[in-house]
Amino acid sequence: MGPGPGIRVVDAEFCGERWIVKAEASGEARCPNCRFQSSRRHSFYMRRLQDLPVQGTIVELQVSMSRWRCGNQLCDRRTFADQAGQVIKPYARQTGRVAELARLIGHAVGGRPAERLMRRLGVPQGDDRILRNLKRHAAPASKSPRVVGIDDWSWLKGTRYGTIVVDLERREVVDVLHDRSAKTTAAWLAGHPTVEIVSRDRCGLYAQAAREGAAKARQVADRFHLIQNLRQAIEQQLSRDHRPSKSMRSDAIPQPAAATLDHDEVLEHRQMVRHGRRKVWLDRFSQVKELQRAGQSLNTIVEQTGLNWRTVAKWVASDGLPERRLMEPRSTNPVKFEGFLAQRWNEGSRNGRRLLTEVR
Repeated sequence: MGPGPGIRVVDAEFCGERWIVKAEASGEARCPNCRFQSSRRHSFYMRRLQDLPVQGTIVELQVSMSRWRCGNQLCDRRTFADQAGQVIKPYARQTGRVAELARLIGHAVGGRPAERLMRRLGVPQGDDRILRNLKRHAAPASKSPRVVGIDDWSWLKGTRYGTIVVDLERREVVDVLHDRSAKTTAAWLAGHPTVEIVSRDRCGLYAQAAREGAAKARQVADRFHLIQNLRQAIEQQLSRDHRPSKSMRSDAIPQPAAATLDHDEVLEHRQMVRHGRRKVWLDRFSQVKELQRAGQSLNTIVEQTGLNWRTVAKWVASDGLPERRLMEPRSTNPVKFEGFLAQRWNEGSRNGRRLLTEVR
């Protein structure tokens, strides 16, 4: 039994850590253009392909292929190779079933996770190869998008950014632009007049692009940035030093003690949360240092801990866990600037940014 129709196995041997399966093409030698069956062999050549593993062991398929001469004088093709399209695609370095397996795993988990999983399955492949195979079989968009989401896309984190456009109804990536400028995004929207709703963050860049490229489209804020803005607003609100203004203070009205108790409880809860998070990060830091002392490489530590490689590199170079940068509470009381702001307002200085600079 061979790897597929048109392929006959002639030998198999175990070399090192892999099986070498030798086979030869056994199909009919028919010209793909004129379907003339030839019996005149031109030459031989060997193709080496990756095949499915045997009990987790790597399998390499070595197929001896023949090139034939076409005997039809009216045919434009002079020579042709053995046809084994169901098993071996032209110029492929892997069988069709391996390519299908890599495509399914890459579509499910992504490039680097698929690379790790394929290595464990006995079919080692790089993430770039998996993504190329996935893009090659990507189906084109069936219809024009109506509801799109626009956001930043990092080609190289911290260095080069682009723009990603997603069809939110089909949950598919429509396009990835080379930069994140308003001009490029507006040009893309202008080329897709079917867009009716644009979901974006609160950055003015994409708002301007939507106004220029899709003036009739409705702009909405996406859920991620709404929740992110809510979290930031809550953190800022809890970090402020709330003090009643002088006009609201009155010696005749006693201050309730419950407010102080609630404030103390909030501070205690926040302190407990910080200690808990600190303990979790200390445990991870200790795990990284133990692997480092054991002589493990940076890539091995990243694979075993699941941490970002930048974090691991920083921890390996540090003797202790670095302190996290927390949001500092606003200790300045804005009440004492009320008189100054009222004076500057009456003088005609009503630029908020300028007033903020003067207060600082």
